[in-house]
Amino acid sequence: MKLYSLSVIYKGSTKANLLKAAYDLSSFNFFQRSSVQEFMTFTSALIVERTSQGTCASVKEQEYLCHVYVRNDNLSGVVIADNDYPQRVCFTLLDKVLEEFSRQVDSIDWPTANPETVNYKALDIHLSKYQNPREADAMTKVQAELDETKIILHNTMESLLERGEKLDDLVAKSEHLGNQSKTFYKTARKQNSCCEIM
Repeated sequence: MKLYSLSVIYKGSTKANLLKAAYDLSSFNFFQRSSVQEFMTFTSALIVERTSQGTCASVKEQEYLCHVYVRNDNLSGVVIADNDYPQRVCFTLLDKVLEEFSRQVDSIDWPTANPETVNYKALDIHLSKYQNPREADAMTKVQAELDETKIILHNTMESLLERGEKLDDLVAKSEHLGNQSKTFYKTARKQNSCCEIM
């Protein structure tokens, strides 16, 4: 999973105006990086120009996904990521960056400002932090931990059965199960055993 660029763009009436951008082009050949960056800047601006106000969208370009969010005030953000990067995390990042940007940079400057004149330093930090969506996004982190827990629990049950213990014996010895539950288990086991043979 990889994020390649994060841009803040103003959607003007005729064209988009790049306000600030951050790139991580380390996975590209050194001699290709400037061309790749120019293409990402061009693509980001084009997508913003073609996206309606108040809209979130994802556009596929080869093995990349361009996620765009154009707010009602025309402040826009674009993330270019690989296909594996979670879409929800991209839109969370865009919402956070645009909210922060609008608090730090006056909206009067958006139509005419450029990356050199805009004083907003957090874009590189956000791009770096969100490279690992599990660390950056709390819900993704919790989901990953739950997935790991499921695997651990599954492996633990398998390891119990591998040591020669049978689930039938564990049920029979259990002090936590009442007689009715034990009977239910035995009945269910007998009914399912006919299906295993087939």
